Amino acid sequence: MRFADVEGALREAGLAARGGFAPGPGDDVPDVAPGVAARAVVLVGNAGPEMWARFSQERREESDPLDRWTERVVTRLAAALGAHALFPFQRPYFPFQRWARKAEACYPSPLGLLLHSEYGLWHGYRAALLFARALDLPEAASRTPSACEKCADRPCLSACPVGAFSGTSYDVGRCVAHLVASPRGDCVLEGCRARRACPVGASFRYVPAQAEFHMAAFIRNHAKA
Repeated sequence: MRFADVEGALREAGLAARGGFAPGPGDDVPDVAPGVAARAVVLVGNAGPEMWARFSQERREESDPLDRWTERVVTRLAAALGAHALFPFQRPYFPFQRWARKAEACYPSPLGLLLHSEYGLWHGYRAALLFARALDLPEAASRTPSACEKCADRPCLSACPVGAFSGTSYDVGRCVAHLVASPRGDCVLEGCRARRACPVGASFRYVPAQAEFHMAAFIRNHAKA
C-alpha cells in the first residue's frame, strides 16, 4: 500500500488526504486492532468544492447527514484499504487538531480554528485512517511562521457583529444568540463573518449552500446545549 493509493481512493470519493504521520509516544493514537499498533495515520478531510459536490449528490434525509455520509464513505474505504477508521464526531474523542498540526502546516488562529497555510480557515478534518503497516508518507510542509503572526490588523476579530471573539476566548452563547435572532443574516446564509474576514485561502471559501448548511448545524447543536 502506497500513500498515493490512499490519496487516489479518497479523491475518487470526493474527499482529500490531509497529510499523515507515523505515530509516536504521546500522540494518543489507538491500536488498529487489539495488540496491533498503528504505524501510519492519514487524516481525511476536505478543502475545495469536491466534498460538498459529492455529498450533495449522495445525501440522505437523516439526522446529521454529513457525518452519516462521512461514516459510510470512509468506513467502506477503510475496509478496502485495510485500515481502521476514526471520526472526530464519535466517542471516544481523539485529538484531531493536534494530529492535524503534526500532519500539515496549520496553526491555531484567533478564532480557535486551525489556519492552513494554503486553505486558510476553509477546510475540515472528517476522519483518520490508521494503518498497521508503515506508509511512504509525504513530508509535512515546511513550518513557516503562521500568517496570523504577521497579521497586524486581525480583521477576523473586528468583523464579528457581536464581538464574540477576543483573540483568546470565544463567547459561544453570544454568537448563537445573534444567529438565532438573525436567521436571514449574512452570518447564517454565507457563513461566519469573522471567518470570511480572513484573507488567507479566500479562493477556498465555501459556497453559500455549504456555508448555510454548516451554520444551521452549528445553531442546532449549540442552541439545544
